[in-house]
Amino acid sequence: MRIIKYTHACVRLEKGDHALVIDPGSFSEEEPLDGAEAVLITHEHIDHLDAGKLERHPDVQIWTNAAVAALLANVDPDRVHVVANGDGFTAAGFEVGVHGERHEIIHPDLPPVPNVGFLLDGAFFHPGDAFTIPPTPVRTLMVPTSAPWLRGADSVDYIRNVRPELALSVHDGLYNDIGLSVIDGLLTSMAEKAGSEYRRLTPGQAVEA
Repeated sequence: MRIIKYTHACVRLEKGDHALVIDPGSFSEEEPLDGAEAVLITHEHIDHLDAGKLERHPDVQIWTNAAVAALLANVDPDRVHVVANGDGFTAAGFEVGVHGERHEIIHPDLPPVPNVGFLLDGAFFHPGDAFTIPPTPVRTLMVPTSAPWLRGADSVDYIRNVRPELALSVHDGLYNDIGLSVIDGLLTSMAEKAGSEYRRLTPGQAVEA
């Protein structure tokens, strides 16, 4: 499995001749959708969902929750597959499990939106905007590292609770270089204590996992 990180929340996964993209939102590039067979959308916030990108790639199949599907009025409904916690399906050559139900709390005055995480081939987990614990040990975990709804300690605890071999930064487009260096230093040290390796990939950088 080849993992290519793009700006903020977007990740492209490749296996053989197949490619799948998770959360190509408005903060990310359009490039990861080129040649992709499937898109997985965790939730409706614009940094994870850009309907225009999906409309411009009419051959891509889409899996997401019901709230996101309702926002894709200009996308052929035959391309949109609604999934929820506990579901499983095959997309772009990957076996995908759906886990999680709600976005992390931003503020008590703001009700959380639906959010689903995706487990690929039992080895890679992208939680979206949540700290959902995957049902089985995973090799690679995408760890949110900058958001209005988290502290650095939350990211540390997520790595400690899941204990992946490799923790990769995601949702990291909100910090400048100073903030990124601070969180990277914290998570590198704390992940080592949990027996995990932490890395932050720059946009377009890839890793084999």
